[in-house]
Formats: sequence, C-alpha cells, structure tokens
Amino acid sequence: MITRRLGTIETSAIGLGAMPLSVEGRPDEARAIATIHAALDAGITLIDTADSYHWHAGELGHNEELIARALASYGPGADHVLVATKGGRGRPGDGSWTITGDPAHLKRACEGSLRRLGVEAIGLYQQHHPDRTVPYADSLGAVRELYEEGKILAAGISNVDVTQLRLAREILGEALVSVQNEYSPAVRTHQPVLDLCTELGLAFLPWSPLGGIGRSAELGGAGEEFAKVAAELGVSPQRVALAWLLAGSPVTVPIPGASRPETIRDSAAAPDLQLSPEQLTRLDAA
Repeated sequence: MITRRLGTIETSAIGLGAMPLSVEGRPDEARAIATIHAALDAGITLIDTADSYHWHAGELGHNEELIARALASYGPGADHVLVATKGGRGRPGDGSWTITGDPAHLKRACEGSLRRLGVEAIGLYQQHHPDRTVPYADSLGAVRELYEEGKILAAGISNVDVTQLRLAREILGEALVSVQNEYSPAVRTHQPVLDLCTELGLAFLPWSPLGGIGRSAELGGAGEEFAKVAAELGVSPQRVALAWLLAGSPVTVPIPGASRPETIRDSAAAPDLQLSPEQLTRLDAA
C-alpha cells in the first residue's frame, strides 16, 4: 500500500469509510468487524467515522464504538491506525440529518468521541458541516481550542466551499490538515476545493468516492467509460474509479465505504492499478 500525508501523519492512500457498518442496512457485528480487520490486513491505516454514524435514535457513537472494539480485537498493528472522526451532525433516527455548529456542542461531541474511542487524543477531528445559523469562524474557533488543549492532534473540515476553506486555513493554521467533500466520477463540483487543497498541500478525502459507479455503468453516463476501462484491465469499475481519483492529485486520499471484507479488499488494491495516459484522458472527459 502506497502512502500519502495528512499534515505530519503518514497514512495509506486508501482509507475505509466506516459509515455503512452502522447506518441503515448495516451488517451484523461479526461481518462489520471482519470488514474492518480485512481493511487492516490489506494495509489500510485510515478509518473515517463520525459520532452521527448510526441508524436508530439513541445510538449516538455506534460506529465509533464498533471501530474501537474492532481495533481492540485485532492485535498488533492496530496502534498504527489513524481514526478520523467528526462532530457537528446528528441523526434523530428517522433517516434525517441535523447540523449543529455551536461551539459548546462541538466540544461536548469531541469529549464523547474521546470516551467512545478510548483515546486521550483524537488523531484527526473534523468539523462535519458548516452550520448556517452559527458563524463559521465560531465553529472553527472551537476546533482550534480542542487542538490547543491537546484533545485532538490534527483538524479537518468537511462539506465546505473555497471561501470556507480559506477561512479555516486562517483560523486553524497548522492544525488544519484535511478537507472532506463529496467527489466521484459522477460528482465533480468540488474541483475548485480540490485544486486549492493541492495548492496548499492539504489532504483531500473525497467522501462517496465511488458514487454508485457500478449502477451508473449500467445506466450510462460517466460510469460507462469507467466500465470500459475496467473491462480492458480485467478489474472492477470501482477499482478504476479509485485509481483515477489517486491519479488526479497527490493529496487525494479516497475513503470508500464498505460493508463486506471482499469490497474493501478490492478498494485497497486500487493504488497498485496503473492507468495509461490515454485511459486517464478518457476518464477525465467522461
């Protein structure tokens, strides 16, 4: 597994997006833990989670607790895993999502994540989503205070535009190491944010990096070209999508979701897939 950097942290070029292990349609715990263990076996050292990754009401932190149990049962090697969690969103249990950027809430959320993960400091703590009812600078200020207090080792932001990214850079300074926005073959609207991350040397963690590539391959659109390249190489369209993302910028670290061991094993093989210049040109234009 090749590596990339989040600030001073070296991590695998592919991470595990753990949300599918705790939300609607989640697998049983045995398969969920087997999926996390398979990711580690494949060389993945970054796991992305959030306190809001759960299904039912009253399950706050379900995904964080699951990850903590999986790491505790893995044995040697788990100490090198960077767990990146987020605060600032909620799930009432009816399928909807809420946003809370209040500084006091973010600090409480961080304390809860520390407790559930069983750590003294969170490796990467991300403000999950800007809250239109709270000045973004106030939310970022709370994250900065968590960093200064030693409760988080690095900070990230998510679901932001270029203006918000520049503000975060100003307020968080050296603490800011990553940005997590949606980006995939089907969704490229955050290209300006990715370009700025590349310029600033900030890691860009695209969420939903596959964007339903398997289904879109059947329905046409961008996925059709990815399916053609996959057929040429004898691999899955999903692996091609991740290899394309990695080729797009040296700061990109995709975090594909998985709920089965075989799925994350396939994703973990993406850094070894070499796409030709001609194939990259076709995929860029898809």
